[in-house]
Amino acid sequence: MAKQHVNEVVEELKALASVDLFKAGRDADRFVGRPFHFDYSTVKVLVNDKWKRTVGGIPAGAFLLAAYDGEADVAEMVLLRVTGPTSLPTDSEVVASMVEYYKEGVDMSPGPTGGPGPALDSYTRYEFMFSGLECRVLGTFFRDTNGRTLFGADVENFYSAHNYGVYKPQGKVLEFLVNFREGEGVPGGSGQFRLGEVRYSASRRFASGPSVPVYVSAFDFIGKRTALFGMTRTGKSNTVKKLVEATVHISERGKDSMGQPLAPVGQIIFDVNGEYANANQQDEGTAIFELYGEITDRYSILEKPGFAVMRLNFFRELTSGQDMLSSFLAAQTAGYVQAFLSIDLTEPPADDHSAHTRWSRVAGAYQACLAAAGFDPGAHRIRFEGHQLINGLAGGIDPSAGITVDQAIQWFTAVWQNYATHPFFTTYAQQHGHEWADEDLKAALAFLTRQTTPGRSATVLGFRLLMPIRQYHTQAGTSFERDILELLRNGRLVIVDLSQGDPAIQRTYSDRICRVIFQDAMHQFIENKAANYIQFYFEEAHNLFPKRDDADLTQIYNRLAKEGAKLRIGLVYATQEVSSISANVLKNTQNWFISHLNNRDELKEVSKYYDFEDFVDSLRTAADRGFVRMKTYSNAFIVPVQIDRFLAKGDGA
Repeated sequence: MAKQHVNEVVEELKALASVDLFKAGRDADRFVGRPFHFDYSTVKVLVNDKWKRTVGGIPAGAFLLAAYDGEADVAEMVLLRVTGPTSLPTDSEVVASMVEYYKEGVDMSPGPTGGPGPALDSYTRYEFMFSGLECRVLGTFFRDTNGRTLFGADVENFYSAHNYGVYKPQGKVLEFLVNFREGEGVPGGSGQFRLGEVRYSASRRFASGPSVPVYVSAFDFIGKRTALFGMTRTGKSNTVKKLVEATVHISERGKDSMGQPLAPVGQIIFDVNGEYANANQQDEGTAIFELYGEITDRYSILEKPGFAVMRLNFFRELTSGQDMLSSFLAAQTAGYVQAFLSIDLTEPPADDHSAHTRWSRVAGAYQACLAAAGFDPGAHRIRFEGHQLINGLAGGIDPSAGITVDQAIQWFTAVWQNYATHPFFTTYAQQHGHEWADEDLKAALAFLTRQTTPGRSATVLGFRLLMPIRQYHTQAGTSFERDILELLRNGRLVIVDLSQGDPAIQRTYSDRICRVIFQDAMHQFIENKAANYIQFYFEEAHNLFPKRDDADLTQIYNRLAKEGAKLRIGLVYATQEVSSISANVLKNTQNWFISHLNNRDELKEVSKYYDFEDFVDSLRTAADRGFVRMKTYSNAFIVPVQIDRFLAKGDGA
């Protein structure tokens, strides 16, 4: 963010601190009516057309202030939100009179009528102007004994409804309300960042006055869980970019909300569509890396200029490589394939000689399958314990001395070709009570030779199924996940471009990176070591996160949601499918940004949280890009906001 813009924000927030809500909120020009019903949760207000016109209309979702006029100098204002119309006791009489008026003077002869009928008399016009509004009580602003303005999310006491006047806030008063921070008193605390402006409705005929800026505290998002829900092209990605921008600003500032030193915040974006890592043709100049190139590192699944490549050494990372194979081959239902993917490649303790010997053979056969599929082993050699008689079947190859992958293929192929007939294998079973090859080894040998039965013809695809996956293999011995972790610990911004992978690949890479970071954060926590914050950003989260009915708390995303706060891990996820997200993630989400959703089921899911049910109708109908209903950690109520556009080539406003 440009220094000039930061200074403007600071000055604006300082000006807000001087607003006397209890005086400025009683502006007679903003009067809209008086309550005729008042309780702890609902207020019904009598309004008329003249007052509505004077204040520029009263849209659904608008904030109103109910001021207590029963005592002089009472510093208390009840904050209301308009939820819809309500009936008046006189409505039936008004409707009857209105119908009679419509009927009077109607020309029933053929052809055009003679006009709207007789003019209304003053008394009738006066009666017709009145209507009722129903409002939700959001809480109470009050001044304590120390002169501080505070907010409580309820009503401690209320008097007879006629004691209150209701006003529609605007300008600095409205700005004060929507930027009030729970626990901070007046707005203007550390880490404030402009996110957008107040917007009540899609129709904006009356919105010709000065805009009312909305600020967020970046500390609401650091280490917290944030959800962005909305249809495609409704501004979710733009909001994510604004949050990234706010976090970079806080990171550069180097102080937390209490003014204490703050280590640089690491941020990682899992870019499913490639719009953060690459220049975006649809929204020119809005790629994150264009603004933050000096602190950004980009990773890709495949070779691309300017990107580090995320590849795995399948010969070194046996279990991780097998996980990736399982993702690729998830659609393969053949028994021999499932047996191969179920091989236990976890290395047992070296002092368990028998178990380690069996494991080394299985690992060697697994690596032989990789080599047969064309995975380049480089200088990698395979070592395991053979037997003199078996070595003779393979032309004298001794694997205990270390052999090449080609020799391993030859050795294991010879074993499987002779497994059913050679005396060594048949007598071994008789002498030991179990076969020489356990089930894992037999699964690997069948996959290598493409023979489900030893010594028979090759009848299955076997290792050939692995050939398309070899492009994700590297000879390098370093782990890209550890490299990414180091960058994040140094406060870098990492963008992982997953746009060139199918959903299985996207999940595999995302899971691997998340697990490494989570494990490191857990280690830091257990060791009581200070660690910087790391922020995760997930686009199209429904492709990665566990499903709604998935109660497996070992899922990495469930663990990030439930345990991330104590580990200084923040989670920002965006999707149009609210109902697809695990309940464990949703229940632990503190910040909500909801834009247009066209599905009643999705809206029903959203309405379960806070008081988003007040916005269900407008969320279904208003599809304006960037028009969201926002609830953040330090705000006690939902604010309707038009999010500013992220400008990579601008000043960050």
